[in-house]
Amino acid sequence: MKKLKKIAIALFFLIAIIIIATIVYLFYTKPQYEGELFIKNTSKETNVYFDEYGIPHIYAESQHDAMVILGYVHAQDRLWQMELIRRVAPGKLSEIFGTRALKNDKFFIGLGIDENSEKAITELDKNGKPYQMAMAYLDGINQYLEEGKTPIEFTILGVKKTKFTLKDVYNTFGYMAFSFAMAQKTDPLLTDIRNQFGEEYLKDFGVNYEFNPTRLKISKEKTQQYIAISKSITELLENAPVPTFIGSNSWVLSPKKTKTGKVLFSNDPHIEYSQPGTWYEAHISCPDYEMYGYYIAGTPFPLLGHNRNYAYGLTMFENDDADFFQEENNPKNTNQYKTSSGFNTYKVRTEAIKVKDSTTVELIVKETQHGPIINDLIADFKTQKPVSFSWIYTQQPNKILDAVYGLSHSKNILEFQTAVQHIVAPGLNIMYGDAQNNIAWFTSGKLYKLEKGVNANFILNGTNGIDDKKEFMDFSKNPVAINPTTNYVYSSNNMPEAINGYHYPGYYLPEDRARRITSLLDVKSDWDKEAVAKMLTDDTSPVSLEILNSLLKANSRVFTKQENEIISILKKWKGNHSLNEVAPTVFNKWIYFYLKNTFQDEMGKTSFLQFLKTHIMKQTIAYQLKNVSSPWWDDITTKNKKETHKEILQASFKQAISSLNSQLGNNPKTWTWNRVHQVEYKHPLGSVALFRPFFNVGIFDIAGSNEVINNTMFDYSNKEYIIKAGPSTRRIVDFSDIENSLSVLPTGNSGNPMSKHYNDQAKMYVEGKFRKMKINKEGVIKTSTKLIFQPN
Repeated sequence: MKKLKKIAIALFFLIAIIIIATIVYLFYTKPQYEGELFIKNTSKETNVYFDEYGIPHIYAESQHDAMVILGYVHAQDRLWQMELIRRVAPGKLSEIFGTRALKNDKFFIGLGIDENSEKAITELDKNGKPYQMAMAYLDGINQYLEEGKTPIEFTILGVKKTKFTLKDVYNTFGYMAFSFAMAQKTDPLLTDIRNQFGEEYLKDFGVNYEFNPTRLKISKEKTQQYIAISKSITELLENAPVPTFIGSNSWVLSPKKTKTGKVLFSNDPHIEYSQPGTWYEAHISCPDYEMYGYYIAGTPFPLLGHNRNYAYGLTMFENDDADFFQEENNPKNTNQYKTSSGFNTYKVRTEAIKVKDSTTVELIVKETQHGPIINDLIADFKTQKPVSFSWIYTQQPNKILDAVYGLSHSKNILEFQTAVQHIVAPGLNIMYGDAQNNIAWFTSGKLYKLEKGVNANFILNGTNGIDDKKEFMDFSKNPVAINPTTNYVYSSNNMPEAINGYHYPGYYLPEDRARRITSLLDVKSDWDKEAVAKMLTDDTSPVSLEILNSLLKANSRVFTKQENEIISILKKWKGNHSLNEVAPTVFNKWIYFYLKNTFQDEMGKTSFLQFLKTHIMKQTIAYQLKNVSSPWWDDITTKNKKETHKEILQASFKQAISSLNSQLGNNPKTWTWNRVHQVEYKHPLGSVALFRPFFNVGIFDIAGSNEVINNTMFDYSNKEYIIKAGPSTRRIVDFSDIENSLSVLPTGNSGNPMSKHYNDQAKMYVEGKFRKMKINKEGVIKTSTKLIFQPN
């Protein structure tokens, strides 16, 4: 007994020592926000003030010194995120996550981003400012890597520290560019539907862009199953440990639309939620340069930013810059593929993927004139004929470093427009406003025309010499609006007007947000930043009310007492998605069952679930509901019967109510939106139950919905909604009061779980509140801690 007691006491003390050691270690890993450090390769003392939200304000005597310090402080808050994101494009996630990351690595290695980055660097002007400033930033990261604290994630996973290089920067931009594209999620699905059911079934999808009436105004053979492509690539992006870009809002108001007579700028890029979040905020001030910017981990120049002279931001253009081609092997020589002029030999490269705790995997990548063959890069896609992936980003000269440097260092609107021209992919709506009262909307991307009759929404023919013909357009043909007579520019990922009668193909989002934005902006000419802040969190959808009206019209029958109560609630709804509303809970459940009962019987479960993740689905709903003769209404699984739209919609309503009774109880008054619409910001290690409370942030009730301005996105489901994306920041730049412009991040500016700035904005964000983006030095100093960097 005494022996057992001694063992128990010893075990207790051992556990206590481990707990104490862990706590001490965790506190040691906290970022340093005050004190003094010595750093190499700077010329003079640099002061960094971390404000009350952990945003560094870097006051340096030169841009070079500022960039070294930016790299250092960025790394101390986000080194783990930098490490993750630089590994995606070159296919190196398996080195730290093992075999579960192998699918991602195979696919991204196959895309050729890493090779494209290497080529771009060889063509870069090594005497130019973009290169020199980028190298100074990387120097700062690598100094922290050598001298700074090791992130806890490195310790848990056993990640070895290796220096960051310029190729890491390019690869990060390359991954970002790929995550914008929608072709890989949509084209294979639409091709399967066309091949299996014919053109009649596609009319309800608006593939010829007739479902995009609210447009951005410019002033100036044998059926093959392709769904595996859509499903696999979507899963790769959704399961990747770094977020993907999805959509966005932005509007810029001219002085004639504002109360102060100065430009008002707003932007909220929509990106997958993650922890840490996408953006790192930092303010640089030098004698010859100032910028308050939003940085992607491991990149030296901000994609969003402002100073006292101008502001810029971005949304996704959603133009088509990627295509799939059905190729054909030479029946006599499988090392060759067919072209319109004969047979060409495949370009072949061999790649080695290192896998943690396993053997190295060899990957053979075959490429045609269009791009890599994806059959062996994607799980479950094994077909007789090869399919290639063609992407503008890897086929055109890559000047992305010059572009993002130019965006953040422009002296005027013309210089800014020149910088936009350097971006060949992804397609972006780049918004601009300045202190000289200019407002503008630019589009980036190398745009092109296809041959008449070629529809890029489908898998194209790689052998006929017609489907792959591209007439590349001069940048002057890109959609643009500068100081329009409407006195505002905006973007919500909707389709631009035609130029010279040609509509640029793309995967544009439905008109919901565009209509709401324009309806609010058109009727008001005394906007201030408080009104814009309220608009950024607006959660009302006029299109949802029209859809609801179509649903209710078809639902004419005798109702139960509970159903009558629910119908009454729906009829009083104003289209808003606030936390205490019941109507959106019912409406979205009804939409789910309508979609399922209408489309799943033809598509099958796998294709239907993929359909729910596409922009095509979103734009289909409002129009297909009005088409009573749509072939989709018939349930092909029932024999000797043809269902009508009324039967499908009535059955869907009953299923929705039954589902909600099971999920939330029998009292509809308690079916409030907050019970099914919640968000958790997930860290890659938070999927492990033991680590979840430490790394993840949330769960929070959150307002908003799909395709409202406060665009908190989820896939339709029979259960609670897993919110996967939303505004990655909300920011307002007021040129009448530039030092009190507003912003907020979903969680916090630091990616270190031990930092108080890891989640200090989370409550503020879900409540629709804002904080100041400070650039007045006196105001910064009053609320900040000071970290001094001395030259070593």
